[in-house]
Amino acid sequence: MDFVDLAFTPALEQARLIRSKEISPLELVELYLDRIQRLNPQLGSYFTVVGDRALAEAKAQTEQLAQKNTELPPFFGVPIAIKDLHPVAGISCSYGCRALADQVAVYDNAVVTRIRQAGFIILGKTATSEVGSLPYTEPDGFLPARNPWHLDYTPGGSSGGSAAAVAAALTPIAHGSDGGGSVRGPATCCGVVGIKPSRGRISAAPVGDNLSGMATVGPLARTVADAAALLDVMSGHILGDPYWLPDPAPAFGEVAIAAAREGCRPLKIAFTTEFAPIGSADPVCRQAVLETVQLLENLGHHVEPGCPSWEGLVEPFILVWRAGVGASGLPPAALGKMNRWLLSHGDTSGDYVRSVWTIQTIARRIVAFFEDYDALVLPVYAHPTIRVGEWADLSPEETMERIVNWVAPCPPFNASGQPAIAIPTGFTSAGLPVGVQIVGRPTEEATIIALAAQIEAAKPWSQHRPGMAIA
Repeated sequence: MDFVDLAFTPALEQARLIRSKEISPLELVELYLDRIQRLNPQLGSYFTVVGDRALAEAKAQTEQLAQKNTELPPFFGVPIAIKDLHPVAGISCSYGCRALADQVAVYDNAVVTRIRQAGFIILGKTATSEVGSLPYTEPDGFLPARNPWHLDYTPGGSSGGSAAAVAAALTPIAHGSDGGGSVRGPATCCGVVGIKPSRGRISAAPVGDNLSGMATVGPLARTVADAAALLDVMSGHILGDPYWLPDPAPAFGEVAIAAAREGCRPLKIAFTTEFAPIGSADPVCRQAVLETVQLLENLGHHVEPGCPSWEGLVEPFILVWRAGVGASGLPPAALGKMNRWLLSHGDTSGDYVRSVWTIQTIARRIVAFFEDYDALVLPVYAHPTIRVGEWADLSPEETMERIVNWVAPCPPFNASGQPAIAIPTGFTSAGLPVGVQIVGRPTEEATIIALAAQIEAAKPWSQHRPGMAIA
């Protein structure tokens, strides 16, 4: 296996190679640090790289591997990247804000602790939009993150750095977060897999919930099995969490592997390419859904048109979105143009509570739709990815309108707290990835993971690699 093939090898397979001593943690970390040094100046996928720290951990793990009868955690020696919205002790945590670029975290959040306990080695912190508020990753004071399939385009946001790093094999797997599509959108823009889990699946400790439970951490990977296995690592509640779910049984990674091999039971699935009152999907995104529907029918599932109503969701969701910027505690002078405008609306605490009530009422309507369906297939974004800086000269009002129209298929399921998985399905005529998302009933990640794994087995995609990443 050459170095490029090794870099693109799934994380689960890398873990197996380490256990069988065919490769060492040190060899893997050195490989990825070399790729980051060469390719990240073009991609801007990492804000911070902790090479010395990663090498020290890799050397220690390589020495541990030489010991006999050592019990190893599941991802022992496998590198990973962490989105720079979440603290990792001893590493800078900027939240995509230039004013915080030199801030060093003094603690790990709960998910990072779980990732460490699973044996992962952290390579660094990936790029995010400023305070995670925007679906493109171009914060003031940082290089813009770029799409490895075409460097003129964005990898999406706010987990754009993580998605770009996975797609270009600057890490085999990555941590992200999703408050309105911020895992699913970048996954689709970059041609990788992203999972937004159910509300309560992953703890936000030591802090409380995020955006009244609408935001959650989630994995990004090149395969469904890798993403599902990282979700297993991330999952679990901690005493005091405002929402929690029991541990999955069987594990999500096991579900993905079994479904890829054996398929899954016939499901009743709805699909849509219309997002009232926003409008319709771009023809390319519509075609991705229709081709997926055809494949699902060929695999024995019953698929029919259908979509829950999320009428009335846009305005209250935007208000909560604005509140997330305000919750950062940063003064307007420390923020970019778009976030300053979001802060300028002067929303009151009463406005926030009323918006949450409205969102929760609409969420009940969305969830009720799934009484009749096991899953829903729809676009991730309403049209393919945009160019870097494409909206930079627009007014904030115009930018907000463009954002709402682009990301429309994602926020309803942050509102409802349902699980969703984004999977790649093909490419546009410009060579940019396109994909679909599959939404499941509350708490039923296993169903959509199995369905995605079955689709992946029938129509593999992980063999595709961006040209800039294999040169």
